[in-house]
Amino acid sequence: MTEVAELEAQEARLTLPRFTYEDAWTLGTLLVGLARERKAPVAIDVRRGAQQLFHCALPGSSADNDAWIDRKRRVVERYGESSFLVGARFRAKGTTFEASSRLDPDRYAAHGGSFPIAVEGAGVIGSVTVSGLPQAEDHALVVEALERLLDPYAADGA
Repeated sequence: MTEVAELEAQEARLTLPRFTYEDAWTLGTLLVGLARERKAPVAIDVRRGAQQLFHCALPGSSADNDAWIDRKRRVVERYGESSFLVGARFRAKGTTFEASSRLDPDRYAAHGGSFPIAVEGAGVIGSVTVSGLPQAEDHALVVEALERLLDPYAADGA
């Protein structure tokens, strides 16, 4: 399976049955817990639409990570797909996001770490973003937290 196909499958699998304020808190605290276990110097952001529902900066992160969060999140908002998938699509075409997207690289970054929050029947309603690790690790951390968030839903049959 290609990188693009794997990332597309991941997004399809990580669609939530709902996303409440409580779910945003749970997702954010899951990410904080995972990052602390790994001593990861990250900043974390969870949004529904334009509203920031959760933000945390862990030791070793900086304001630069917040700027990366904004740039990666804008890619999710524009494309409705993870920032890592958008970058992978450009790479699969033999180019880069920066060279071919026609978007300002000071405002948009198709680097791993921002993932759409998609709800069954509603589509993309927000984003969850991590910054501070290499892009594949930022992406993997978000995916792991979303998988854990989905686990109780699967057990409930919700």
